[in-house]
Amino acid sequence: MAVQKLRSGVIGRIARLIDFRIDERLRDLNGRVNDLEHATADHRRRLDGAESGLEHARGDLRWTRAELDRLIPSVAAQEAQLEDLRESLSLPVHADKPELAEARSLIQEIQRQHAQIRVRLAGIARYEDRLRRIEDRQRDTIEQAQ
Repeated sequence: MAVQKLRSGVIGRIARLIDFRIDERLRDLNGRVNDLEHATADHRRRLDGAESGLEHARGDLRWTRAELDRLIPSVAAQEAQLEDLRESLSLPVHADKPELAEARSLIQEIQRQHAQIRVRLAGIARYEDRLRRIEDRQRDTIEQAQ
């Protein structure tokens, strides 16, 4: 009987020790799971923000593309006019002073408009480059999150 008491006491003690160790491990695992859930929620929030920003950038890119498509025919027409004027200026001029002044003012106006269009196209190119870099950064961020 004394041996049975001793045996049950030892077994009970071992069972408590095992239970304690299991509870300790479970607490650690629960803490890790909690941390992972918070990290996952944070990653999802950041991914949603990145996707929203990417969609905004895509909208800006679509607008830029539409503007570029709208401006290209104008630039081509301006270049054609400028070339026509260059050809007409290379011919000997048989005109009076007011016609020459008007032709020069037209050339200057076309050159001014051409310069404005070049500035706009350069701005669009910079904007598209910026959007491309943002998209690359967001794609890298999304790939890293996965």
